[in-house]
This record gives sequence, structure tokens and C-alpha cells, in this order.
Amino acid sequence: MFARSTTILSHPSFIDAGIMHMRTTVMPALADIESCLGMSLLVDRTSGRCIATSSWRDEESLRASEGRVGLLRDEAAEVFHGRTEVSRWEIAAMHREHHSGRGACCRVTWFTIDPADMDRGLDVWNLAALPKLKEVEGFCSAGLMLDRATGRSVTSLIFDSAQLLDAGSERLDALRDAGSREARAAMTDTCDFELVIAHLHVPEMI
Repeated sequence: MFARSTTILSHPSFIDAGIMHMRTTVMPALADIESCLGMSLLVDRTSGRCIATSSWRDEESLRASEGRVGLLRDEAAEVFHGRTEVSRWEIAAMHREHHSGRGACCRVTWFTIDPADMDRGLDVWNLAALPKLKEVEGFCSAGLMLDRATGRSVTSLIFDSAQLLDAGSERLDALRDAGSREARAAMTDTCDFELVIAHLHVPEMI
């Protein structure tokens, strides 16, 4: 499975209007595309950084949708009053302990890794990191996406609330650092987001 993520750098005062537009316009339009499985929206109200991600059955479907989704992206950028940046990913792993509810929070972390080490990194995620993540209170789900050509990867950790995510931060940081060393990956950025739309509909992938 594959995904397209659009990062929107919005002015915070336009975020609520943007969320409404995503719910009432973008989600129904994506639902009309047979090969699109769903979408999610992450929001950081302080910085204005928002990330909309759509999931696709395969890479061919992802690429075939570029024109139609590009129009939706341009409309959304106008509503958010922000500029956009697009990334395309292979969805390499997805695990859910339970579904998230209102108030859920997501920690997103970006890495770079030698493309030759991608499979090693995936093994570290599935065999070493994920079992320990399940032990952290409030953990809902986790996903890993890869860009094998560039060596970029991104993880998303969803927790029941921002408070539980904060409480587990020290342990999560230790797991991230140990996993990065084992996978020979370098962290490039991390940010916590409010999970405002959670309909990505990616099945369990481990």
C-alpha cells in the first residue's frame, strides 16, 4: 500500500476553516475515487503545520490520482491560507492496539537512512521497537512509511491523549534513540500533532 502526505503550513487562525473543508469537501471527493482507502489529518495549532495523508491500494493508483488530488490540494491550500509540500510513501508497517478516540495525539518523527539499510530498519521497527511501544500507557497505534529511493522514512505514534504522550516521552525518546542506532538511521525532525481526522483505513501490516 502507498500514501501521499501533504504538509500545509497554515496561519493558525485559518486552521478550523481548513479542518471543516477537509471534512466536508476533501474526504467526500477522495471517497469517490475507488482506489483511495481513506485519509487522516494532523494539526499543530501552535506552528500552523498540518499534515493530510491519503492511503492508496497500490503505487499505480497513487500516481493515477495525481491530477485529481492536485486540484483538491490547491483548493485546500487556499482555505488554509498556506503553502504545501507533497511526499509519497510506501506504507511498510501498521499496527493498532485499539482505535483512537477524541483527543488523540500523534508524534511524527522523520528519519534518513541509507536505502540499502531500509529492510534492516523495517526489521528493527517490527521486532525491537514495536513490542516495547505496546507497553507504553495510552498507546493506540503506530505506522512506518518509507521512500526507498531517497532513504527517507517517517513514523507515527498515536496515543489516547496529549497528556499520556507527554508522560511517556522519556521512554519514547529512549526507544527512538536505541532503534535509530540499531537501524543506522538519523532523525531529522519530530513534532506532536492533534489527530483531528483518523480515517486512513490501512489494515494491519507487520
